Amino acid sequence: MKYLDEYRDPVLARSLLAELSATATAPWRIMEVCGGQTHTLVRQGIDDLLPAGIRMIHGPGCPVCVTPLETLDRAHAVAALPGVIFTSFGDMLRVPGSRTDLLTLRAHGADVRPVYSPMDAVRTAAAEPDRQVVFLAVGFETTAPANALAVLQAARLGLTNFSVLVSHVLVPPAITALLDDPACEVQAFLAAGHVCAVMGWRAYEPIAAKHRVPIVVTGFEPLDLLEGILLAVRQLEEGRHEVENQYVRAVRRDGNTDARQAVATVFRVADRPWRGLGPIPDSGLVLAPDYARFDAAARFDAGHISTAEHPECIAGEILTGARLPTDCTAYGTRCTPRTPLGAPMVSGEGTCAAFHAAGRRAPAERNPS
Repeated sequence: MKYLDEYRDPVLARSLLAELSATATAPWRIMEVCGGQTHTLVRQGIDDLLPAGIRMIHGPGCPVCVTPLETLDRAHAVAALPGVIFTSFGDMLRVPGSRTDLLTLRAHGADVRPVYSPMDAVRTAAAEPDRQVVFLAVGFETTAPANALAVLQAARLGLTNFSVLVSHVLVPPAITALLDDPACEVQAFLAAGHVCAVMGWRAYEPIAAKHRVPIVVTGFEPLDLLEGILLAVRQLEEGRHEVENQYVRAVRRDGNTDARQAVATVFRVADRPWRGLGPIPDSGLVLAPDYARFDAAARFDAGHISTAEHPECIAGEILTGARLPTDCTAYGTRCTPRTPLGAPMVSGEGTCAAFHAAGRRAPAERNPS
């Protein structure tokens, strides 16, 4: 296949669905980890087209959504400080903290600037040496290499006015944490192809072996997902528990060695709290000692951080797959993409945003009394 439309071919999709129906003899529960995969499944209605008994569980693969509330509140406090230029990717601007968001702070006079790359923040720091420039470094393994390269470039330039507020999280420890939960219903995983394009899939092999769960590295187009689900169901039906690579056009077992080296140079693995999941050992990245001078959390006194989740938001249960957005009493009414109560509704990879964009309604709305 050479063109994107080929990965959306309805004839091939029907063929894969038919093969799934012929293969599945028992009910199976499969989690797609990535929020981008969730959006494709929901937008295309794939989750509703699957054979009866195959249920997709939407996982915590939205990096914006799992960013701890304490990190967001700290980011907002730093952004409000005088003399600070606070930079971030656009998807973080409207993510609510306990009291505000970056877009509101910008409206009230804070110098908050959306950027397309962390290198934009480095260039801003070089151009404005009298201002402190902070970049909010959020994401899974996919964004870590670019953020590492930005820190390396700032070090080469000798910049003393550039820093990063780091909230990087790692996927394999999150999968382990989900599987260690006695209430976990997941029997197989679709691993995010873009994460594995960077890091490879070696880290998933001991998880599959220990927990006896198939893990299929999968892409993001409809045919990618249908084939990934089929590969997972075949393993489940045959009693196998291996790591398979559906996303062969982009992923190798060892990933991208240059990107991994940049991450290993700038960061170190550490414990990290996840919004909705709580603390997970060895599930995040922090700056290595040689680059600790670029740590915005240490550079700025943000004062006492006191967090408070919105009482109606059930983001934690949605991120673990325990509940659906339509189970939330605020979904689609008090919580919408324009007025989000939690990160899963505002983020481009959030499950709530995916359901809302696809027109999924709560049961009460579908069947009014």
